Amino acid sequence: MFANAEEPTTPLTCPSPPPTSNDHTRPNLAHWVKKPGARRPPGPAHVRAIEEAVLARWQPRVRTRRRARAEAEGFVFHTRARFGFAAPAGSSDDPRVRWITQDLPGEVARELFAARDAGAGEQQQTVILARALGHAYFREWGRRAHGLHIAFTDVEFADFSIG
Repeated sequence: MFANAEEPTTPLTCPSPPPTSNDHTRPNLAHWVKKPGARRPPGPAHVRAIEEAVLARWQPRVRTRRRARAEAEGFVFHTRARFGFAAPAGSSDDPRVRWITQDLPGEVARELFAARDAGAGEQQQTVILARALGHAYFREWGRRAHGLHIAFTDVEFADFSIG
């Protein structure tokens, strides 16, 4: 292109090239899992490749049965997070860190799965859970506290139990 341009003397290399279909082998995936301190953590492209490979290989019939059961019967959601209504300071419903274990209906599971299947991120799924928890935990399935805004942030952990 340019007559006077010098060609680089060293090739440009990426420290961790994006994964290819050949990188999805079981030993290569196990390398990231078994030796977390031996290498730097996987980058976003590797994380996606690992997730896709695990989902493709991990007991698809078991996942299908669990999903159907969660959508039909609901699930138990256990979390420790900052949770409450956006209320004045000092209110008993003021957002604070709480341990919550709550049964949620199958329609919430269907909504979460539909969002995930549509490519929704963690933030959108958190909004779905916040709405469901607010309705079940604070509003007691619509018996009180109508129209208040739910605050659900600073999630320390979340655990889902199905049947």
